[in-house]
Amino acid sequence: MTQNEKKKVAIVVNGEPFEVEKEEISYAEVVTLAFPDYPQHPEVTYSVKYKRGHGNKPEGVLAPGGTVKVKDEMIFNVSPTGQS
Repeated sequence: MTQNEKKKVAIVVNGEPFEVEKEEISYAEVVTLAFPDYPQHPEVTYSVKYKRGHGNKPEGVLAPGGTVKVKDEMIFNVSPTGQS
């Protein structure tokens, strides 16, 4: 594998499988996978929880503006918080 080739990582967002070519994923990227119209509605806040993450932080919450390292079979649950 060359430096330019990124490893594909299989993740699950709200029950849907996705492949991402990166080592970390941002809050906005996860929310956009779950809700493709998110970029048009940045005023909507979402709760992003994850499981099966890396060893030192296998579970947690991804906050707006934050990123998390991804690994194969990582699971994300994204839901609107109802706040604007």
